[in-house]
Amino acid sequence: MAIIGEDWRFRMHHGIDFAEIRDALGAGPDHGAWATVRAAWRRRDRLRGASTITQQVAKNLYLSPSRNPLRKLKEAVTAVRLEWALSKDRILELYLNVVEWGPGVWGVTAASEAYFGVAPSQLTEQQAAALAATLPFPLTSNPVLRPARMLARRDLILARYHGADVYIPPVEEVEIPLPVIPPIEVPVIPPVIDTLMDSIRVRPDTTRDTSSVHQS
Repeated sequence: MAIIGEDWRFRMHHGIDFAEIRDALGAGPDHGAWATVRAAWRRRDRLRGASTITQQVAKNLYLSPSRNPLRKLKEAVTAVRLEWALSKDRILELYLNVVEWGPGVWGVTAASEAYFGVAPSQLTEQQAAALAATLPFPLTSNPVLRPARMLARRDLILARYHGADVYIPPVEEVEIPLPVIPPIEVPVIPPVIDTLMDSIRVRPDTTRDTSSVHQS
């Protein structure tokens, strides 16, 4: 259900969903690479709703919540490295266990028990879809708080799950300060041999780091 609602091409892409990015920018498949880059810069706010599950794992585990272009670049590079290092199932498991599902509710087990009083394995289709529909806006619409928005998205997810050809719109991130994520064992990404990737190493967001990226 989470894949349907958040990143339906999750099993097909390699960390970055270029088709979703083009859709978010309103660019057709015939746009060249440079034209797409220019469009991405001009309309960079639209990219917030095009993040893949892998990118969200990269952001939650390794990066700051800042929204500057450098952080988005680091997010993309880290997502690709995660895809090289981990299986899709492991990335999805990490995502479900580090994402926020409501105020103070972290991880799918806590969410399942808090909202429905059962373990994740005991959720019904509707309950699982409701949790998936909560992910884009867990602090403003969830099963116990102003559920109307969540329920509308839940119905779309259920329709897609049962084979209907419905469009589930991406939802932009909400400008809400992020609390500290509870401790979790963060997987170590092995070194990347590719010289291009080596030239864009993931480092903390500092002034020194910004200048080094622009100079490379």
